[in-house]
Amino acid sequence: MKKNLLQCSTIILVAALAITGANAQDTLYKKLPTITVYSSTKVSNEVSKAFRSTFPDAEKAVWYKASENYLVRFMTNDQTNRALFEKNGMLVYHILYGNESNLPDNIHKMVKSNYSGYDITMVIYVSQDERNVWVINVENSQKLIILRSEDGELEKVNTYNKM
Repeated sequence: MKKNLLQCSTIILVAALAITGANAQDTLYKKLPTITVYSSTKVSNEVSKAFRSTFPDAEKAVWYKASENYLVRFMTNDQTNRALFEKNGMLVYHILYGNESNLPDNIHKMVKSNYSGYDITMVIYVSQDERNVWVINVENSQKLIILRSEDGELEKVNTYNKM
């Protein structure tokens, strides 16, 4: 139960992490507009074509109407994905939920060298506006640490003590 709560907190946190200012020196966080997700829906041929072109290996796609856009939940290589498309077929963002094996080698090495003694328990990849952000959970028996990597930099976002 505690693990599910921490993972849920991480998923919520990823949205805030992915939308920091485009300038690396900008330390303010921008708030995303509220999106209302409705029940599953069908999408136009334009959106469907853009999705298939962007994610040709996608399986089990389920579409939802999200305000004026379309949210799709799908699988690739046994990984859960979410993507938001505008009604004209433009991709707004893509989120991939994965594990240690999904991290690029350079980020994996940085995490392991800075946090030896910690296990990488979850990774989330966010791609939006030509930005690629990795959110990484590392933990040991005493702590859960949430890390963020963008442009070859690694920063600690938060630390949680386990009880």
